[in-house]
Parts: sequence; structure tokens; C-alpha cells
Amino acid sequence: MRNSLADVVDAALRVLDAHGLENCSMRRVASELDVQPSALYHHVPNKQTLLALMADEIVHGVGRTLDNPGMICLELRTAMLAVRDGAEVVATAAAFRLGASAVERRLADLVGADGARTLLLYTFGQAQATQMHRQAAALGALVPGADQAQDPGADPGANPAAELGADPAPDQDLDASFARGLGIILAGLGR
Repeated sequence: MRNSLADVVDAALRVLDAHGLENCSMRRVASELDVQPSALYHHVPNKQTLLALMADEIVHGVGRTLDNPGMICLELRTAMLAVRDGAEVVATAAAFRLGASAVERRLADLVGADGARTLLLYTFGQAQATQMHRQAAALGALVPGADQAQDPGADPGANPAAELGADPAPDQDLDASFARGLGIILAGLGR
């Protein structure tokens, strides 16, 4: 059976989920499809293109129906956090301008190009830090109590994510920190 481009991207995302970005090689993707690595090059010219297609799939549908830049960023963060190393894949594709960013275009329509880039860079960075924190916690590598640290300037009763219309998530202090930073950026943009 001949594989389609969608099959290749799906296989790459399975490898990403199982092995992480560091070990998501063309050879592993080919093995996942039970083909020779050279067969992948009928669909993608190189790993960078595959990475861009993976990023597009991770963020597929983000922000399409939203007019609130804060909610778009929350939706983007959620999409990236749903996939192992998803934030790193999407951030890398964006940094190297691999492919087109529908999310960036949507944000630019709402807050201008510079505002969109600022929101994206903040969202990517915070999502990467959150994924790293979660991976460290899963491996037992966090210092006891370090994941419970609170921002001394934060109102312990406030729920900024809820104020933006989002439901609280399990990593509440990481989510609250993201929402506070997002609020600061949006305030600076006059939103």
C-alpha cells in the first residue's frame, strides 16, 4: 500500500509522541510506516519540511473562529501542550519560517504584525517551559515543592485564565502565570 503525505505526517507525529523531537528522525518515521527512508522523500524534500507539516497539524484550526487575541493564544498553548514536544516543534517551525502561519496571520489581523509576533514568542516560550516542567515532573526530577512555588506578586484567589474565558487546568500555577503574562502583553497592546 502506498502512503500519502497525510500518512507520513501522522507517522511523524506518532514517532514524536513516542520518542520526542530529539529522536524523531526520518529513519524512525520510515520505520513507523514500514518503508525505506528514501520513500519519504517522495512526499517531503527534507526533515525541515516535515517539521513544518507537523507544526501545521499540531495547530490546525487554532484561532479560526476567535476574535480575542488572548483566547487565540490560550488555544494555541493548549494545542501545543497536547503533543509531546509540540511547543518545540511549532516554535522551531516558526523561528525558521518553515511554512505559513495561519495563527500569526490571524493575530496580526487583530493586533498588528509586531503584536502578533510578540504574542507568539511569549506563547511558544511559556509552552516550552511548561512542557519541560511537566517532563521533569514525570521523571521525578523536580526539587520537592519547586512546582508549588507561587509568584509573590500574584493574587492567590485570582484566576486570570478564567478571566479570559478559559477553564482552569491541572497545572494551575503554570496556567495562571501564562495568563498573567498574556494579560500584561495585551494591556501593552491596548487590548
